[in-house]
Amino acid sequence: MLDTTTDDQVTGFLDRFGAALESGDTEAATKMFQDDCYWRDLVSFTWNIKTLEGQKQIRDMLSEQLGKIKPCNWKIAEGEVATEDGGIITAWITFETGVARGYGLIRLKDGKIWTLLTTMSELKGHEEPLGYERPLGAKHGAGKGRLTWAEEIEKERAEMGYKTQPYTVIIGGGQGGIALGARLRQLGVPTIIVEKNERPGDSWRKRYKSLCLHDPVWYDHLPYLPFPPNWPVFAPKDKIGDWLEMYTKIMELNYWTRSTVEHAEYDEKSKEWVITVDRDGEKVTLKPKQLVFATGMSGKANMPKLPGMEKFKGDQHHSSQHPGPDAYKGKKAVVVGSNNSSHDICAALWEAGVDVTMVQRSTTHIVRSEPLMEIGLGDLYSERAVEAGMTTQKADLIFASLPYKILHEFQIPVYDKIKEVDADFYAGLEKAGFQLDWGADGSGLFMKYLRRGSGYYIDVGASQLIIDGKIKLAHGQVTEIVEDGLILDDGTKLQADLIVYATGYGSMNGWVADLIDQETADKVGKVWGLGSDTPKDPGPWEGEQRNMWKPTQVEALWMHGGNLHQSRHYSQFLSLQLKARMEGIDTPVYGLQESHHLGR
Repeated sequence: MLDTTTDDQVTGFLDRFGAALESGDTEAATKMFQDDCYWRDLVSFTWNIKTLEGQKQIRDMLSEQLGKIKPCNWKIAEGEVATEDGGIITAWITFETGVARGYGLIRLKDGKIWTLLTTMSELKGHEEPLGYERPLGAKHGAGKGRLTWAEEIEKERAEMGYKTQPYTVIIGGGQGGIALGARLRQLGVPTIIVEKNERPGDSWRKRYKSLCLHDPVWYDHLPYLPFPPNWPVFAPKDKIGDWLEMYTKIMELNYWTRSTVEHAEYDEKSKEWVITVDRDGEKVTLKPKQLVFATGMSGKANMPKLPGMEKFKGDQHHSSQHPGPDAYKGKKAVVVGSNNSSHDICAALWEAGVDVTMVQRSTTHIVRSEPLMEIGLGDLYSERAVEAGMTTQKADLIFASLPYKILHEFQIPVYDKIKEVDADFYAGLEKAGFQLDWGADGSGLFMKYLRRGSGYYIDVGASQLIIDGKIKLAHGQVTEIVEDGLILDDGTKLQADLIVYATGYGSMNGWVADLIDQETADKVGKVWGLGSDTPKDPGPWEGEQRNMWKPTQVEALWMHGGNLHQSRHYSQFLSLQLKARMEGIDTPVYGLQESHHLGR
């Protein structure tokens, strides 16, 4: 018997799998999966972002969707070769549906599918004008009265929202709104981004002055325009702000600054939103078909209400409003909270000559930046990954191809290794009295972020200040604010001229309650979290980020955001969903998630 190559094995498998799907043989297709299997679909089959776990869920989805989706043409992606490691065969694949082209990653074990990632890459007939299809730009020939490029842009901006209506309105012009706006622009979806600040990028510029990205540059590129090769590994906030402002100009976005949404409601009869906007003092009514909240997964500040707050004679504010340390030199500061913002603010205050105490209310996961970059991200997002041929798109898809149900199993060894490498560092923190954790199951930073979006600090220097006693530590809950400080639940009094509440952020559906109404917010339900039933991520299990980048229970209302990586990656799939609806393409949504955890 002749040995077949790994490519031959995958090609033969894809031929059989494709034939079963094209013939509508749901049972045969389902049996080509392992018993313990996962199919993660980003829009292509489900018009949703959905992970199917086990054969039953896959069978149910195929029974519902197969006749509508009409998949075909399964192949190993052009220029790629299948690989085998430890009994797992992995291959990049392409496929088509009736209306779209797809790209994915398949893992075969013992001749059957273990994990399958399918993603929609473009809609047939509505491809982005890239590469050979890029616009000419220059207008060769002659024509009387024709407009220049600048005049066309000026005319569009003058008329959009007045003479013509956008198809989509995005509330929030931070990285999420900007990335999605760029995708929609390339797809020809008329869009207005509404931003309260004076300039694009101000959501970064206006934060505390020591703020910088804790994620490395390779993880943070925006769509179409990666950072240049001399961009710093960890970009300071003002540099990011300038990049975002430049990006909005280059991408020709309709970006309304100094604008706030006062109210929005959905007109069931006309199937459009009626949105009242204060645009720099002018009242404007927008009537888009689709409304996207890109208000920031960390945008709705949790400001505590504590007895005696009105008595405090010093300054007190949420960390999102912290101006920086300059005004507090020689004074006493207390920062309530012990996650990223708290550490950054405490370090900056100490550097400015402030006597600063951090109040740790619960355990915190800490990982130093260097081992996180090398051990946690290095294979996908690093200079060595780039040198090995890793692209941003491939890295994003490899990360996306690991189902959330088992992702923690891959993360636990990473953090076990970090714990070993940095044993002296963690011993120093514990000796200083800092209360550490490694996540509910030892899976570390990424799972904490995905499950709850809080509870961690990527160390870029503040931890050593805690170890050295330069940032003081206190523990417990704040029970009362007094004229000159605060009281903890064990009776300890901390004197303060400044109190910073680094107390985190609420669910994005709080913005829905503010701008639409509470009933709509409750219909959406909790935004973010997987339903893992770990702290601050209550069940039931969803298996995807709740309500993010996909249809919600409220018609034509969408949630978008996350870190720069998620804003880049998932904006592709949200933009395709919006484009399909604009073009009247049938979008049969499978497995629309239920609403859970109402209120704010």
